[in-house]
Amino acid sequence: MNPKILLVEDDADFGMILKQYLELSDFEVIWFQNPEDVLEIIETQFDFQIGILDVMMPNIDGFSLAKHLLKKQANFPILFLTAKNQKIDRLTGLKLGADDYISKPCDPEELVLRIQNILKRSTFLAIPQTEIKIGSYLLNTEKLQLEHPKGKHKLTLKENELLLFLLNHNHQLLKREVILENLWENTDYFSGRSLDVFISRLRKYFADDDSIKITSIRGVGFEIDFPE
Repeated sequence: MNPKILLVEDDADFGMILKQYLELSDFEVIWFQNPEDVLEIIETQFDFQIGILDVMMPNIDGFSLAKHLLKKQANFPILFLTAKNQKIDRLTGLKLGADDYISKPCDPEELVLRIQNILKRSTFLAIPQTEIKIGSYLLNTEKLQLEHPKGKHKLTLKENELLLFLLNHNHQLLKREVILENLWENTDYFSGRSLDVFISRLRKYFADDDSIKITSIRGVGFEIDFPE
């Protein structure tokens, strides 16, 4: 079965071009020009593997729509389409938990490659049915959930992926470039800022256990120290 994409793009010409190209690349594409129609359909149907959302849309922008989608499914992969080459737009999307972004007009081949990479990661992360003890926490890689006696945190795919990568490099000094090349496949400014956002989130999640440390080493990377 071909992966099912939720495409939300209000520009009729660009939306049609994207839909046709993605379908030629063996994706099933459900295209909406009106974000309000998406809010209606996800109340009864949510069987998409990834969402591709235009940022600038009337009434409901891509960021607001993403929040609704992530409420329905916390680990839903999202890629933003943005016509603006501004830091604030990209950082807003990354802080929401977006998996990637691409500027319009975009190269369709690059878009397909980014989609395939996101889907590969999400498929990989969905396979393990493992519980990993981290200090006083329990990571459930099947539910994408970090559990603690004081509460639970639902992880995004990216948070889960990053945490597993850090666990695999426990008690090491992990360079920023290594993380970015392996998980973001890019070492540019925005990927670096995205990494900082996700590291900050993980630190907050682990705030109830002082034995868990992710220490920033300026200009180098992070020292990882999880209790065995």
